[in-house]
Amino acid sequence: MRLEFPSELEAFRAEVRAFIAEHAPGIKTHTGVRAPEAELIPAIRTWTAALFEAGYLGIGWPKEFGGRPEAHPLEGFIVAEEIARARTWAPIGAAALAAGALIDFGTPEQQNHFLPRIRRCEDIWCQLFSEPGAGSDLASLQTRAVRDGDEFVVDGQKVWTTNGQHADVGYLLARTNPDASKHRGITAFALDMRTPGVDVRPLREITGTTDFNEVFFDSVRIPAANVIGEVDNGWRVATSSLGHERSGVGAGGVELIRQLEDLIELAGARLDDSAVRQTLGELATRVHVNAAMTGLVQSRMLAHTEKPADAPMSKIFFSEINHDLSVAGVGLQGVDGLLTEGDPGAVAGGWWQDAYLYARAYTIAGGANEVLRNVVAERALGLPRDPA
Repeated sequence: MRLEFPSELEAFRAEVRAFIAEHAPGIKTHTGVRAPEAELIPAIRTWTAALFEAGYLGIGWPKEFGGRPEAHPLEGFIVAEEIARARTWAPIGAAALAAGALIDFGTPEQQNHFLPRIRRCEDIWCQLFSEPGAGSDLASLQTRAVRDGDEFVVDGQKVWTTNGQHADVGYLLARTNPDASKHRGITAFALDMRTPGVDVRPLREITGTTDFNEVFFDSVRIPAANVIGEVDNGWRVATSSLGHERSGVGAGGVELIRQLEDLIELAGARLDDSAVRQTLGELATRVHVNAAMTGLVQSRMLAHTEKPADAPMSKIFFSEINHDLSVAGVGLQGVDGLLTEGDPGAVAGGWWQDAYLYARAYTIAGGANEVLRNVVAERALGLPRDPA
């Protein structure tokens, strides 16, 4: 199921679909927000630059930096959906997030330097926000940046940095005023990841891949000219830039629909079993409800009438359906569900097993579901905070 768009947008969708079929760098082997193997990076850079050149990325950027202000606001959603439908690589890294910060808060010099490089994919960015003690509670970050003349000296650690091993530039949050209140005293920086003292250590996950990294800073010097926005005002920069990532809303729903279709195909003759039909029927209902929720959230975004519960509820719902689809996919394989990628006879090359192992990451990344439920309770429903 998909909510229908006007005919001109369906024509745009067909155009984007044809472009992807001609230029995409192939199918992603694994599901999720994954880091590619190093040998794929050149192809992904070329692919990302082609999407920008064709006007399919950076649609909402200012016109002087390649944006198309006259474009229909749903075009960005369509591009993200079609990339997901093709199961190919979306642009990797945190360039969209960083570009939002630069457009809203960057100096003309920063914009003129970084934005064209993002469009040409000369720079892959990573997001240096989360820390071992500051994940869902990001404002508790402790990485320090101390002013020293025309530079800041950074010491600390970040973790869960996706694509950190491939990144050229980092979008860094560091505490510059330890005496300020929790959400104040944080500053945003653009960090050259090749700067001496930056140590990127890939983390081997249960899937066997290394999507995440921990990053250590040992007396790393960043020019003061690389501060994004005002010193001590990085929290505002970070929260504002998150609004520029909206085009991804809907892509996850497309992925769920594709997984549901694959699950039904995997069931095959077992659809004669009423218990299997009941399980798949329940999952199908949830997938289609998710699509309806996505349409509602998109419409509210366009009307600037978002509700506090929209983003957290969408993330919770998607991540839990995604998990349950992968559980069903492994379960339908019986004893073959024990076979993983690389095992002879593994169904779909072990895709379902990898999806199952990765699925828990979606329930944590972007805010743990337990924390987001508190956000819904407190900010949307007005329930009191736990006094403890």
